[in-house]
Amino acid sequence: MKQLGIVGQSVKRSDGIGHVTGQTEYVDDVFYPGMLWLKMVRSPVSRGRIRRVDTSRAERLPGVTAVVTAKDVPNNWYTILCLIGIEPNDEPVLADEEVMYEGEPICAVVAETEDIAREAASLVKLEIDEQEPVLDVEYALTADAPAIKKWGNNTFMYDGMNHRRLRFGDVDRGFEEADHIVEGTYQMTPIEHVPMETHVCVVKPEPNGRLTIHSNTQALYFTMDNTAIILKVPSNRLRLVGGTVGGGFGGKVDVITEPVTSIAAMKTGRPVKWRWTREEEFRRSSVRGACKMEYRDGVMKDGRIVARKVRSIHDAGAYHRHSPYGVQKNMANLPGPYSIPNVWVDCYCVYTNRQPSSAMRGFAVTEATFAVEVQMDKIASVIGMDPWEIRMVNAYRNGHMRPVRKVVEDATLLETLKAAAQLVGHELPARVRDMHSDDYAGVAEPVQP
Repeated sequence: MKQLGIVGQSVKRSDGIGHVTGQTEYVDDVFYPGMLWLKMVRSPVSRGRIRRVDTSRAERLPGVTAVVTAKDVPNNWYTILCLIGIEPNDEPVLADEEVMYEGEPICAVVAETEDIAREAASLVKLEIDEQEPVLDVEYALTADAPAIKKWGNNTFMYDGMNHRRLRFGDVDRGFEEADHIVEGTYQMTPIEHVPMETHVCVVKPEPNGRLTIHSNTQALYFTMDNTAIILKVPSNRLRLVGGTVGGGFGGKVDVITEPVTSIAAMKTGRPVKWRWTREEEFRRSSVRGACKMEYRDGVMKDGRIVARKVRSIHDAGAYHRHSPYGVQKNMANLPGPYSIPNVWVDCYCVYTNRQPSSAMRGFAVTEATFAVEVQMDKIASVIGMDPWEIRMVNAYRNGHMRPVRKVVEDATLLETLKAAAQLVGHELPARVRDMHSDDYAGVAEPVQP
C-alpha cells in the first residue's frame, strides 16, 4: 500500500452520501410508541436563593405524567471533572438551593406531547430571592465583588492559589536587558457552537431494567460513565446509542441531557424525548468562554524576545464544566512555540453568573495561539522586522527547554515556516533561509534540563 496515499487527495466522506440524500438518521429521528416529551423549567434570574418551587398547577394539567426535581436525582452533582480528579463538585444537575445563571435547570415536566410539556413548564411557579449577580470577570476579582462560590471567592483554586502560575527564568532581568518593550491586550468574547441539530436525547426503559439512551453526544463512553455516577447505577445498566452528532465542535461533550431524561424514563416507565429549542441552544448551552490576555514582551534589536509576561483571565461562567482544565492548557501555550529565556504567566479561571463555558475546538489553546501570533506581528512592526523573520529568529529548536520544563525533541517549526513561505511566494530574509531546527544560529544555546 502506498504510504501516505491519502495526503493531498480528495477522499469521500463515509457519511457524505447519507447527508446529501437525506438518509442519515439523527437522534431527533428516533421515535418509540408511547413516547413522552420533556421540557425544562429554568431560572429567570442570574443569581438567587430558591425559596419554593410549586409544580402543583403543572401536575394538574391533563397530559402531564411526571415532574422531575432535584429530589429525584440520586447523585445531584454534575460530575465530569471528578473523573479526572478535579474537585470540589460545584454544579447540581437540577438546582435545589440556589441558581447561579439565567437559564439554569430547576425542574423538568414530562407530558404526552411536546406542546403539553411546554405549557406545563410555564405553569410552574418559582419563588426566588434574587441576589446581586457578578457578570464581569475583572469585577469578580476585586474585593468589592460578592463571593459567589461556596469556597469563598470567585476563582478556581490551583494548589491553594487563586490562579495557575508559570515561572521560568528571571523575567525582571529580561525586561531590564531589553531594547524594546511591546505590550498588547487580546480579548475574545463567548462563542456559541451553533450545531445544526440541537441537543437531543431519547431514553427507553427496557424490560430487563436497562436503559437504552440515544444521544447526539460527542463522547459516548464519557457520557455513559457520568450518567451512571449521577443515577447511582452500574454502567452496564446503560446502553448508549450514538451515531450522527448533528454538529458538536465541543459543545456536545457536556453530559447535560442524558441524566435528566433517564430519570424521567425511569420515573414514568415509558420512553422520553428531550429536544432543545434553538433558543435554548443559543442561550443555555455551554459556550467557548470569554478570554482576556495581556502581554508584555521585552525584545532585543535583533528580534530576540528575552522576556514575556502574560496575565490571562477566563470567564468560566457559573460553574466548572471544563474551564479549570482549559486554563491549564492556556497557561502552557501562552509563551507560544518560541524560545524565550524568561517567562512569567498568571492564568485565572474566574466564575461569573453567566451561562457556563466549556469545550470548543482546542479551547484555551486556540485563544493563546491567537494572542501569541497577533503579538508577534506587533513586535515585528515595532522593531521594523519581517513578520516571518521574527518568528524564525525566536522559533524553538530541538534541545531547547520550554517554560513548562519539557525539552523540545521534535521541532519542525522552521522547516514548516520555510515551506509555507515558498508556497505563498514570500522571499525570506537571507539570514533565516538556512536556519534549521537542529541549529542555534542567531538564538540562545539550548537550556539543559
